[in-house]
Amino acid sequence: MGGGVGGGSEAGERRGVLATLGRIDRAAFDQVASSRLPGLEYVLPRLSRTADHGVLWFGTALALGLSRRARLRRAALRGAIGIAVASPAVNLVGKHAFRRKRPVVDLVPPVRIRWKLPTSHAFPSGHTASAAAFAAGVALEAPRRVAVPVAAAATAVAFARVYTGAHYPGDVLAGGAIGVAAAVGTRLVWPSRPPVAKITRTGTERVTSAADGQGVVIVVNPGAGGGTEQGAMVLVRDPAEAAAALLHRELPAARLVWPTPDEDLDAVLAEAAADAEVLAVIGGDGTINAGARAALKHHVPLLPVPSGTFDHFARALGIETPADALAAYRDGCLGHCDVAYVTSDSGDPALPFLNTASFGAYPELVTRRERLQGRIGKWPALAVAAVRTLRDFAPVDVTIDGRRRSVWLGFVGNCAYGSRGASPSWRMRLDDGRLDVRLVLAGTRAPRLQALAALLVGHLRLAPGYEHYDEGKLELLTHDGNLRIARDGEISTATSASVRFGKHTRELAVFCPQR
Repeated sequence: MGGGVGGGSEAGERRGVLATLGRIDRAAFDQVASSRLPGLEYVLPRLSRTADHGVLWFGTALALGLSRRARLRRAALRGAIGIAVASPAVNLVGKHAFRRKRPVVDLVPPVRIRWKLPTSHAFPSGHTASAAAFAAGVALEAPRRVAVPVAAAATAVAFARVYTGAHYPGDVLAGGAIGVAAAVGTRLVWPSRPPVAKITRTGTERVTSAADGQGVVIVVNPGAGGGTEQGAMVLVRDPAEAAAALLHRELPAARLVWPTPDEDLDAVLAEAAADAEVLAVIGGDGTINAGARAALKHHVPLLPVPSGTFDHFARALGIETPADALAAYRDGCLGHCDVAYVTSDSGDPALPFLNTASFGAYPELVTRRERLQGRIGKWPALAVAAVRTLRDFAPVDVTIDGRRRSVWLGFVGNCAYGSRGASPSWRMRLDDGRLDVRLVLAGTRAPRLQALAALLVGHLRLAPGYEHYDEGKLELLTHDGNLRIARDGEISTATSASVRFGKHTRELAVFCPQR
């Protein structure tokens, strides 16, 4: 009997606490409902209305997704995923579990209630959950100048739900907590990435940047194409040409070099580096790789200007647009990053890479994509090439550490990569002295399919057959004396039984933003 009395006492205490919280919540609602905020009587109701069905947030996500900045695209995707998690949690679970009635709106001025009030249950607030999920998702990826306005809009929507009489403050607080938890929870399956990889910067080593670009030689990827002229106007069609136009306008004394399709890009870059105080290279990762070879040979700093599809190296530095590259040059701040190499016993020169080198299926995929993309476009060509590679490719037989391996996909990263899977995409540092080695060993067809998905997406855990370790070097023996290798997307062949991957720490001087 004593236990029953104690249990009843505890239940009564809980009911008393809930009743007290309910009174506080209603009192807070009455205070907001009776308040007057000049200038916002018409703004907040309309803002609340635009958030119906997530229209405001999905519109913002679309705007962010249309940008050329990878960080903003990731922010848009993470915010949208957060909404996809938070909205059902609130509307299908939370509201039906608590069944709280909507507030009585007798104290809310009619001017704020211009649309029909919702008839669903009040607790938690679905609008607030979606707003908080999107804002928190954006904050995990986007720079502060983007995240702060989005967070301000989400806060305004949350307040508007109380101001227009749709929710009690407690509903809004609960919805906000669920939304933030949903956004943060996305990191369990999709880890957020650092905006910029760390790199060794020297406080004393700086380059005097001429305001007009004197001493800068700019080499443009010949594959970038050109614009077409109409009268005195040039119609810019390509990112490479747009970048060249920006740098030419802002740095008029810089020398601009456009190699023709018949010219050897390596020779052009070597000649440019020999005549430059700063070598600027406009192009994708393969072009930046070639520019790094020339910059290393002639001991000049490299200014990478992104205009490719992925631009992994430039973005790792924090240079996402040509304007970022221009700002890095004007800041004159240099950093030193690692350069990885592939060497062999054939006597061929060492082949450097700044991001990744791959052997196995990936070089075959790149080759097939390049054959098709001129006819059907890059992304359709990638999809077709992926299917054909999965169907036809035979694993590569190599010996590593005395053990014979049949490798479907081999990945070697310059520095440790942070994401999971066979094709990771971001790094914490660019100067850690390590090689990130990942192998997918041949077996059933399922690991092939999953490895290929990881190759295209870059964030998947793999089935059995996946091995991951990091060293400062990797040596392997090929059984046929030939190994095709993709370095930063460029294909080459090592014609030797012995192939080694190694690196030089902090060898390449590059411009990087002050931040």
